Amino acid sequence: MPTSSQAPLQAPSRIVIATRESRLALWQAEHVKARLEATWSGCQVELLGMTTRGDQILDRSLSKVGGKGLFVKELEQALADGRADIAVHSMKDVPAQMPEGFALIATLARETPLDAFVSNRYESLADMPPGTVVGTSSLRREAQLHALHPYLGVLPLRGNLDTRLKKLDEGQYDAIILAAAGLKRLGLASRIRCELSAEDSLPAAGQGALGIEACIDRPEVAAWLAPLIDPVTTACVTAERALTHALQGGCDVPIGAFCEPQADGSLSMRAFVASPDGATIVCSAGQAAAAEAEALGQRLAADLLAQGAAAILAALREL
Repeated sequence: MPTSSQAPLQAPSRIVIATRESRLALWQAEHVKARLEATWSGCQVELLGMTTRGDQILDRSLSKVGGKGLFVKELEQALADGRADIAVHSMKDVPAQMPEGFALIATLARETPLDAFVSNRYESLADMPPGTVVGTSSLRREAQLHALHPYLGVLPLRGNLDTRLKKLDEGQYDAIILAAAGLKRLGLASRIRCELSAEDSLPAAGQGALGIEACIDRPEVAAWLAPLIDPVTTACVTAERALTHALQGGCDVPIGAFCEPQADGSLSMRAFVASPDGATIVCSAGQAAAAEAEALGQRLAADLLAQGAAAILAALREL
């Protein structure tokens, strides 16, 4: 609520959302659109669909062509030139370091953060015989697969969610690993043979959460989105992103970071840094009050570096 010295917030009459045009990205944008229309009666909310470089480059892994930022740069340009007011992102796709002039203004309630095992032949990773092939786009998942299931083959898997499922159905892979949240949001939960526990596949920072980005010089936009903020998810994702930022991590580094709320309101977090082949993994865990979320992520990052993550990261950046 505004103080007596502040002008009352003027309700928006129109909000334009920049979004990628994949089916999942459009679902996410439509979800935010519905939330905004329910919050601001009479507000016209429009979608501005865009194709990003990350959507166009499908023959190489993200770590080879510029990282997760390839999915957001075009959307940020639309914000900067005034064609859109906000952009909707999967938080796991947002780089830990925001570009100058932009800010994450809202984090919505999280869907499941876990990874999903999808296969037409097998019930779980444990059921897969030696030599069968798992597809994944993530070095984080790949490292954990190599560490826990060294007898399986792991091959890169790019494309939007529907494309990845099609490749599985065509027999290019025996199983694939996807974020469970995307499958559930698109009504494809029946494709999930099992959700992988955090012990078997620690999620990526921000996985399962939706974030809203806007220009930092648009405080009125941040105020419009404030009612959509989920405080618990915000605290957890803040801790996870603080860790990846401290490690200067992106999709070119196998990093897992998962923070979850406890019954007493505190946060419990686990994290790891690994070599891509899973031969070396350093882990850390900790707990803190929700108000200390950022410090929790930074503390675990420092512990990982002290345990040997610095050497892993240095070696990867030399490649």
